[in-house]
Amino acid sequence: MTTRDEELLARVQEMRERGSAPKQIAKALGLRPAQATALVRRVAEAALANIAPDKRPVVGCWVNAGWSAGLDMAKAPDWAAADPLGQEPDPGTGGFAQILLARQERASRVTVTGFLVDVYCLGVKNVTDPEVMGSGSLTTYVPMYYSAFDHRPLPIGVEQAQTIVHDAVAYARGLGFEPAGGFADAAVHLGVPPGDRPVIGFGRDGKPLYFSGPYDNLRKVVQILERTCGPGNYDYVAHL
Repeated sequence: MTTRDEELLARVQEMRERGSAPKQIAKALGLRPAQATALVRRVAEAALANIAPDKRPVVGCWVNAGWSAGLDMAKAPDWAAADPLGQEPDPGTGGFAQILLARQERASRVTVTGFLVDVYCLGVKNVTDPEVMGSGSLTTYVPMYYSAFDHRPLPIGVEQAQTIVHDAVAYARGLGFEPAGGFADAAVHLGVPPGDRPVIGFGRDGKPLYFSGPYDNLRKVVQILERTCGPGNYDYVAHL
C-alpha cells in the first residue's frame, strides 16, 4: 500500500467516524462512487479485524425447538414460553440443544459456529468448528444444520445461547464430564453469558439422565455417574 493509499484510507476512516455516507465521501475526496464504496468497505473490514470474535455483530442465532423439554425453566419463563414444543409430554427432542451462531466476519462474510449440547448429562458433545462463508449461504446452511429435526429452529438471542452452552458445560463438569474437543476454540466465538442471566435447571426433571451414543463408552460414563451421583441418583438409557 502506497503512502497516498494510506492517507486516503485515513481520510475515509475519519469521515466515516463523523457519519459521512459513501456519496459524501466520494464528493469530498473527488472519487468515483464505486471507489468510495470500496474504500469504506476496506475501512470497515480493518476495524472488524481488530474486534475480538465474541464482540463482532451477531447475524443470527438458533436452537432446535423442544430443547427445553424436561429442564427446570421456572427461573427462565420467557425462554420456556418461546419453546412451546418443550412443554409437550414427548416432543421427541428432549435432552439435546443444537445451537448455531453466525457472527459478522467482514463485508458479506459470516463465521458460523455450532454446538451440540446434551442438557441432561454430558454437556457439549460435539462442536462444529468456526467456518467462514458468504452471508447469503445462511439461507441454505441453517435448514441443513437442523435437517434432523421435524420442526424449524427457533431464533434466540446470543445471551440465551451462551447460557445454555456454558451452564450445561458447568453442570456436566460437576458430574465428571469435560466438553468435546474443539470447545475452547469455538467458545471464543460464542463468548460468555452475562452475570445476571436466567437460571436453567439441567438434567431430566432435576436428575442426570444419560442417553448412550454410538461412540460413547457406556461403562465408563456409568462408572463416573455412579461415583459422582451415587446409586439411584441418576438414570441412563443404553442404545444397543
